[in-house]
Amino acid sequence: MKTDIVIAGVGGQGILSIAVVIGTAAVNNNLNIKQAEVHGMSQRGGAVYSHVRVSDKPIASDLIPLCKADLVLSVEPLEGLRYLPYLSPNGRLITNIHPFVNMGNYPDSQVILAQLKSIKNCILIDAEELASTKASNMVMLGAAAPFINIEMQELEKAITSLFKAKGDEIVAMNIKAFQSGYNATCETAY
Repeated sequence: MKTDIVIAGVGGQGILSIAVVIGTAAVNNNLNIKQAEVHGMSQRGGAVYSHVRVSDKPIASDLIPLCKADLVLSVEPLEGLRYLPYLSPNGRLITNIHPFVNMGNYPDSQVILAQLKSIKNCILIDAEELASTKASNMVMLGAAAPFINIEMQELEKAITSLFKAKGDEIVAMNIKAFQSGYNATCETAY
């Protein structure tokens, strides 16, 4: 079993939290994991991405080659298009439909959505409809969960571990958001 995931978005959208949840769940299940991330201008709304590789066998590199990702998980639609070159021919792109407009010349969102709809194995998620903006990253993780090769319950345990210091209410909000994303994907014909 091997899953290579590129997680993409904009600073402040919780990209690294998604990576931590996957990594924690992998370690808790005695899986091998390698992770690399770039978050240079993240505090100013810049691009953030993480490569996460999970396997039951040793992993040589933390970087995913172009055309080899099993999954591109994007919390922002333009970033989903940006990291599309990493997606394998049979891989899946899962992206939020709501843009994070962080630049004056942000492309028309309808044009972006039209491009996304033309991509094979693309699942579009309305994360803001399913949860508050603060938990939209967990909606997106839930939407990707069926393709990560880690049991849903294990990912939920990792979410609980990540947010437990913030209290039961925050844990419950994030678990609910995760489950909403999972259900949204399961309701589509993937």
